[in-house]
Amino acid sequence: MAETIKTALITGGSKGIGYGIAEVLINEGIRVAVTSRSQENAEEAAASLNTLKAGFALGIAADVRDLVSQQRAVDAIIQQWGRLDYVIANAGVGHFAPIQELTSEQWQETIDINLTGVFNSIKATLDALKETQGYFITISSLAGTNFFENGTAYNASKFGLVGFSQALMLDLRSEGIKVSTIMPGSVASYFNNHEPSEKDAWKIQPEDIGQIVADLIRMPARTLPSKIEVRPSRPGGK
Repeated sequence: MAETIKTALITGGSKGIGYGIAEVLINEGIRVAVTSRSQENAEEAAASLNTLKAGFALGIAADVRDLVSQQRAVDAIIQQWGRLDYVIANAGVGHFAPIQELTSEQWQETIDINLTGVFNSIKATLDALKETQGYFITISSLAGTNFFENGTAYNASKFGLVGFSQALMLDLRSEGIKVSTIMPGSVASYFNNHEPSEKDAWKIQPEDIGQIVADLIRMPARTLPSKIEVRPSRPGGK
């Protein structure tokens, strides 16, 4: 009997941490669907990933703020591959400003993507994950426990995401679905319009987060690391 090939959905997977996770999972023999609000970006990322293993990547336009959009992405995955085993809720945004300058639009976008977007992701994928006794992994941040100046919106969204993920873990253990949250520190990614360069070599790399995801997936079924904090091994590149 042929071995079943597992499948994963990565929100915000066209670049940065999401893309790094996709690369690692494909090299682990897992099919990956990456989503982006831009169909062009999603397809470009999938084309690049398919150079690793042909037919193992699918690009889908989807917006985590829209539950119907998320459900359509899941439908496309099931139609293409027949199953969904892993969901990595990675899509995120950051607006950093003192409260005197932070706009209501920036606040709302941060909460809608970083927190409500994860709610939409689990609501859209729950039935498929029940079928496979799958895994739901959220990408939070050390900002989910450590507050900082100019971080009211981002801290609120990530503190909320950590709490949401831990409560979700308790809700879904009885369904046979694992839930973990990964909380990275400084990552060399495109987050907040940053352009990674050689100066970021000291930071966590996107593929490092991918390795953590792969390690979680490989854990024995009886064991659940529910919250993982990860930092650069040396502060500030020292």
